[in-house]
Amino acid sequence: MAQQYSIEDGKPMLITYLEKSGIAAMDLKKLREAGFHTVESIAYASKKHLLSIKGISETKADKLMAEAAKLVNLGFTTAMDVHYRRQDIVTITTGSKELDKALGGGIETGSITEIFGEFRTGKSQLCHMLSVTGQLPIDLGGGGGKCMYIDTEGTFRPSRILSIAQRYSLDSENALDNIAYARAYNTDHQSALLLQAAAMMSEAHFSILLVDSSMALYRTDYAGRGELAARQAHLAQFLRQLQRLADEFGIAVVITNQVVAQVDGGASMFNPDPKKPAGGNIIAHASCTRLYLRKGRGENRICKIYDSPSLPENECTFCITEDGIADAVE
Repeated sequence: MAQQYSIEDGKPMLITYLEKSGIAAMDLKKLREAGFHTVESIAYASKKHLLSIKGISETKADKLMAEAAKLVNLGFTTAMDVHYRRQDIVTITTGSKELDKALGGGIETGSITEIFGEFRTGKSQLCHMLSVTGQLPIDLGGGGGKCMYIDTEGTFRPSRILSIAQRYSLDSENALDNIAYARAYNTDHQSALLLQAAAMMSEAHFSILLVDSSMALYRTDYAGRGELAARQAHLAQFLRQLQRLADEFGIAVVITNQVVAQVDGGASMFNPDPKKPAGGNIIAHASCTRLYLRKGRGENRICKIYDSPSLPENECTFCITEDGIADAVE
């Protein structure tokens, strides 16, 4: 049975709450089918988006937005209130004390963190690690919830989950059962999975959503400059959906990204590392924190805080071990 959230506990309110405001059950069913499962999702949606749902007229859309606005604070608040709320933000450990320190405690919930780098820099390994640490209790550096994992490249390996779970003395079967896994086969499927994700998050507590990798399918489904505008528009919608899930459910969203070589003549000649993340400005603006991974000596990897609104530009070293991410080995 789906859990019914209350206004007092600070969690999302299921849209069934709107029945008390006179919204018809049939209209709520249409909203759920379109991916709206909480009052917050309606409050954060544009009128244009609500009108695109079959059976929702302008009058109904106005009433939905008005009722949602009564329950969700959409106005101004003081900076002190924001400060207090941010003090309660949960961070999820990466398994490396040095990396956690550089990140201000770990991967932040309620926002999008982008991890980019070349192949074999530890992007997928970090995703496997977070899918387990997200299940740990909050007082042990975890997120205290389940994990959702969208795999676009077929790199998910349950055997890695088992070895990481063993490190934290977690029951192996439970650790695997607490990960909702889906393989995405094209960009439309990748976006459609987020509608299912919203439905699942309204019924159970998830702490983290991982997308490995966010750009792989876009680079193959859209080819050449002729399709660049369409690709970027579709990507922007996908990233908007991810941010909406982070806002609604307070989950950590972690996406991995590939790199592209800069081949613009003189600029790359004087740049010792002529690589930049794929996706352009669209993905750059959508990501709250951007981490750049590169190879170090042996199994060591270097993480650079590439962009963040609160963290200073910094570098740290971590290591990939048999049981996940750990501090660097000298």
